[in-house]
Amino acid sequence: MRLPALISAVTSAVLLVLSARALAGAELALPAPAKRTYSEAGATGTHRIAAGPWREGALERLAARGRITTEAWRLPGKGGDTGALLEMLADQLKEAGYEVLFQCADMACGGFDFRFALDVVSEPKMHVDLGDFRYLLARRATEGAPAHVALLVSSSPGAGFVQITRIAPADSTLAADAVSDTVTSTMTEPAEAVALPDTPIGAQLEQNGHAVLSDLSFETGSAALGPGPFASLAALADYLRDHPDQRIALVGHTDAEGPLELNVALSRRRAQSVRQRLIAEYGLPEAQLSAEGVGFLSPLDSNRTEDGRTRNRRVEAVITSAGP
Repeated sequence: MRLPALISAVTSAVLLVLSARALAGAELALPAPAKRTYSEAGATGTHRIAAGPWREGALERLAARGRITTEAWRLPGKGGDTGALLEMLADQLKEAGYEVLFQCADMACGGFDFRFALDVVSEPKMHVDLGDFRYLLARRATEGAPAHVALLVSSSPGAGFVQITRIAPADSTLAADAVSDTVTSTMTEPAEAVALPDTPIGAQLEQNGHAVLSDLSFETGSAALGPGPFASLAALADYLRDHPDQRIALVGHTDAEGPLELNVALSRRRAQSVRQRLIAEYGLPEAQLSAEGVGFLSPLDSNRTEDGRTRNRRVEAVITSAGP
């Protein structure tokens, strides 16, 4: 639970106000200072949006008809409670006439599987801590098809993150592009605490909540980890020994060549190879590490170039919890 104590600042005059038109006269406010990291107004059509937890290998979805818009926001700072922020936003939606259809928190949502079944803005614009995220879907009746708002709230050790997805009938005032109407705080924003890829692994984990283990090597098409030694594994092991309450998910990624199912399986096996190396050679507790794979669903770069595909083939260490 790491969102800033910025939530209490909502009671002050320092607010970030999102489009009043997009919520038909109701203001959806986030604590400031905050920075919009992503915005996109999508096409009008039928969009399938998460409406229930991941259960028995599938995600319950609702078909929503209308124009889709998506925004992501970063809230610098540390501490706080993702649940408190989501409840604050939920209350605002209710005041605007929305009905909450579904709401869940990390493991109750379905954990890893739920998160990677969602359409999430890519890193670093949006970050989702697998052990600390909240999701909400709300609906409001209109003259035509209903309008929907989905919220995804999470955090890293250095910031909070909010993704807002709206789907509204194309002929409704609710379909107004929220991006053009957004008003930001006039406060000077502090420098963002983001560790660059060439900073030590521990610093990346502390500030970003995740780190790419960039020096790992695998045989082509194989899950076998090379003999090493790998400086990133030694650094990760040192960090975990110094932070025994931290839990890390090793997440494998691939480029976009080949079927998704095969890439997901390969990326998971590679993550498992890294986990076994950390346990066998560095003596880390099994309970401190998990291994997952997402194939090509979360690229760092374009898969249209060889350099981009190389960057996308990776294993990341992601903080999932700070222990009990």
